[in-house]
Amino acid sequence: MSDGAQMTLRLAILGLVTVIVQIAAVSQISIFGVSADLTPLVVMSVGLLTGSISGALMGFAMGLLVDSALVETLGVSSLVYILIGSGADRLRELRDPAHALTPVAVGAVATAVAALGFSVIQFLLGVDAPVSWLLLRDILVTIAVNTIIALPVYSVVRRLLLPLLPDDPRRRRRRAYTTGGLSPISRA
Repeated sequence: MSDGAQMTLRLAILGLVTVIVQIAAVSQISIFGVSADLTPLVVMSVGLLTGSISGALMGFAMGLLVDSALVETLGVSSLVYILIGSGADRLRELRDPAHALTPVAVGAVATAVAALGFSVIQFLLGVDAPVSWLLLRDILVTIAVNTIIALPVYSVVRRLLLPLLPDDPRRRRRRAYTTGGLSPISRA
């Protein structure tokens, strides 16, 4: 099986397992009155690790899966998650963040974009929902909870996808070994 097919299979399994775990387990656990949201963190992680196309496709697929599973308006989650997946890679392309805590900051922003994006889209669609200070409190607490779990989620996604990433250090060593050395200058 080629690397592209393996990557697609791993991303599909990751998306399916994430949505199932989110709906069946994580959404049942309440921390300060809200539950964590794994889906924007996984989409953000895929966008940071694999690129904007993979991140956007993962966001679209996970959004449709979430909307279908929760019987919501199809496409709302996809639209928001596409922005998160492609935006995470765009940040990587423009700034090349190398700090170890980058996933924490990007996870907080991804959660904020998801929460505010859902609120705005639902408002624009005319969904009758009470808007109060409690909504703002819930959004802020969700951002705080997701910020805390962003690094572990990123680590799990990175560990799952690392063997298939083009800039994997193990691949670089293997490629350098098969060419006969680390540098063409080292040949005498």
